[in-house]
Amino acid sequence: SGLKWVARGPFPKKGKRKKGVSPCAVSLRECGRGRLRQCPRPVLADTIMWSRSSTLIARRIVAPRHRYGRNNGRGSGKNGREYTNTNTNTYNSTTATSSKSWRKWLWVAGVGVGVYVVDLWANDDWEILSDPFRSRLTPDQRKDRPHVVILGAGWGALNMLRKLHCDKFKVTVVSPRNFFLFTPLLPSATSGTVETRSIMEPIRRYCRRSDAEEAQFIEVEATKIDAKNNRVHCVDTSPVQGSVREFDLEYDHLVIAVGADSATFGIPGVKEHGIFLKSNEDATKIRNRVMDCMETASIPGQPASEIERLLHFVVVGGGPAGVEYAADLHDFLERDLKRTFPELKEKVKITLIEALPHILSMFDATIIERVEHKFQTTPGLEILLRSAVTAVEPNVVKVKASDGVMHDVPYGTLVWATGNAPKPMISDLINQLGAAQPIRRGLSVDEHLKVKGTTNIWALGDCSVTPQNYPATAQVASQEGRYLGRLFNDLADSFYQAKKNGTQTPADLDKAQRFDYAHFGSFAYIGNWEA
Repeated sequence: SGLKWVARGPFPKKGKRKKGVSPCAVSLRECGRGRLRQCPRPVLADTIMWSRSSTLIARRIVAPRHRYGRNNGRGSGKNGREYTNTNTNTYNSTTATSSKSWRKWLWVAGVGVGVYVVDLWANDDWEILSDPFRSRLTPDQRKDRPHVVILGAGWGALNMLRKLHCDKFKVTVVSPRNFFLFTPLLPSATSGTVETRSIMEPIRRYCRRSDAEEAQFIEVEATKIDAKNNRVHCVDTSPVQGSVREFDLEYDHLVIAVGADSATFGIPGVKEHGIFLKSNEDATKIRNRVMDCMETASIPGQPASEIERLLHFVVVGGGPAGVEYAADLHDFLERDLKRTFPELKEKVKITLIEALPHILSMFDATIIERVEHKFQTTPGLEILLRSAVTAVEPNVVKVKASDGVMHDVPYGTLVWATGNAPKPMISDLINQLGAAQPIRRGLSVDEHLKVKGTTNIWALGDCSVTPQNYPATAQVASQEGRYLGRLFNDLADSFYQAKKNGTQTPADLDKAQRFDYAHFGSFAYIGNWEA
């Protein structure tokens, strides 16, 4: 009948009904035994719900009107007895409560819609609303479409792939790793604040949820680009290999988004003894190294000088990556390892080495001063400014101070986070293009992100150098990827016509909108839940 079970106990004995107690009430004992009765009138009652611990949880509900109800408030009770509902304002109060509840949920829904709209605006992602309803090309229309090869699986490549209409192009993604890595949280993964699997997403799953099912992914590394013959040489570098290890991949348009390597500045010993901060393997290696240093320092009979060296963690580079790692490492040592190794808590030391006069040079001077003061006043944390590393040995870093004095810095773990350098494939392409590429630290591109000196090669992210000299950040790379995906969508017919005519550059490229970077601010974690 749709009636609600109610209980308003204690249940009165037969013939001894108390004043104000409805005859439809039942005792709590009967509730526990499952013998609940139905309320024949629309009264405001408590719904009884039992947990295993017999804890009573009640909430107010309205029971529906029984078919035997009377308009005058009279109804049938037990054994045919009649009772009178003295609460004449029950229905009106219930209606008001229900109205307030609806208003509350409408307000919550409005806030949710508002947050969603703000998120679409902030991420420049309005196409997510219209793309599901656009008309796609038929299989016959997709024949002989331009082949677009995307090198890389980082911020720039996947943001372009997310915007690109893959039915208008033949799309192939080439990368030595089959997942996307959320690099801003990589320093936190070194200390276990976040797990590496939490900042990784498989490329194939990303393609499915980004409306790019037509894209083909190949897990190989591009090692050389033949700009004249429109070919990319690919090599399988995975541990498991088949009979085909190397092959050439032809393209009509090439998008380079391979990122950059860590800059060593030709300093001897860095690659052999330092640990970079570029991949999930690096994060795992750093974490294991820190734990190994703590365990080795705990061995009985270990000399005091060796314990001091093992517990000295050196970070080279005062940019956001180096500062964030030093802050995360300090939090990790203070909150976790000092409880696990209490006998070593006073011997742990972290040193941040920077060759420039200040750390975080891209930030405001007030912020720089505040961060430097915080680091200099934090016990166990030291900053060496105007200090250049000249050599790295197995257990010692050679440092030259601003006054020219050389001194040795012993270390147990050395993390190298000093900036970017072009990959060998990028340097080789720069040499191929000659005078069109005067800058050696990356591929020079125009306002449309097309590589200068080429007609069908595009570059974005850390491997490119824009006319405005934008910084090498994830924010810049993601915006460049979205721009290039939209540009290819707008000029899809021109690209197709150019291929049929034997040309490569679309005729109306100069009329297309140019890339414009919108800065949303910079962020760097400085430890102790401060940024």
